[in-house]
Amino acid sequence: MISRHKIIFKNAKKMRALSKESIDLVVTSPPYPMIEMWDDIYSNQSKKVAQALKQNNGLAAFEWMHKELNKIWDELFRVLKPGGIVCINIGDATRTINEHFALYSNHARILNYMQKIGFSALPVILWRKQTNAPNKFMGSGMMPPGAYVTLEHEYILILRKGGKRSFIHKDEKKNRRESAYFWEERNLWFSDVWMDLKGTTQNLINNKSRNRSAAFPFELPYRLISMFSVKGDTVLDPFTGVGTTMFAAMAAGRNSIGYEIDSHLQKHILLNSNDIVSFSNRRIIKRLGSHMEFVKERFQRNGKFKYTNKHYLFPVITNQEKELMINQLEFVRTTGENCFEVNYSDTPQEDFVKNWEEYIFSENHLDKQ
Repeated sequence: MISRHKIIFKNAKKMRALSKESIDLVVTSPPYPMIEMWDDIYSNQSKKVAQALKQNNGLAAFEWMHKELNKIWDELFRVLKPGGIVCINIGDATRTINEHFALYSNHARILNYMQKIGFSALPVILWRKQTNAPNKFMGSGMMPPGAYVTLEHEYILILRKGGKRSFIHKDEKKNRRESAYFWEERNLWFSDVWMDLKGTTQNLINNKSRNRSAAFPFELPYRLISMFSVKGDTVLDPFTGVGTTMFAAMAAGRNSIGYEIDSHLQKHILLNSNDIVSFSNRRIIKRLGSHMEFVKERFQRNGKFKYTNKHYLFPVITNQEKELMINQLEFVRTTGENCFEVNYSDTPQEDFVKNWEEYIFSENHLDKQ
């Protein structure tokens, strides 16, 4: 199996390189309007943004920034296939202008526009971005009403173009079955609140790059890509940044295309591409190992499983997991300017192919637990 990846260093307002209805999934995170670090980006694209900020007109600046984002969302509707999904990671903003503190609800503004142009909204995910600062509240003092609730979460908006995606042909159905996730992963991933996206193991890029780019943790796009696409699909990120979505697509065996306006981020993408094979394979081994821990614990509570995965021979909860296989990355190579190709193994990882019933269910093994 091979996946292909390309980054285009241009503004994504006009994705001329992409044909109509050519993309299966979008996973992205735009610069958040009304977050001060992104003022220059929006001001450079719109004189009206710059003028509103200069006049300290927060509501006008907010609206003009979103009008720039609207151009991207319009293009997404054009390039996305029917049944395709868009996942947008976005945070709301708080800002004080002319001594007036206010919330600017980015997620609501984007959601409203996406529905207006034809997308159907699906349930959103909130993920917790905790801060350990002892004075993390906003405002001052202990006397009401002087402080404000702190923002410690971001939204993942999930939208679909048209109705549910169809898998008609035999090979499509087979690929879908092999792209399945574990039952216990479904229970975690498809919750509307994610509290566990933290820790250095989540991040491929270094902290300095992350601060400059405001990149989300690797685990976020990796989950979304695993949840809403199948192997061989093409994932688009119109705000590539340091390439986290592309690397997650590589790890998951999907193709990807990214747009990025800041060419200075190219060196960070190239640097991280050197580590993606080992990083991805560690994440895959962790998935398989976590499943086996789940199997051992559940067996000791509930007894034998009904189904067995045909590739790894380990137990699974549902019939839909029987053909699941997570392809290990073999190597990545550069095929052109900002273009990459990843080769995958078509056989399951040897360490997880064994007589799992004998290993887990034997009385001698359980006595050692």
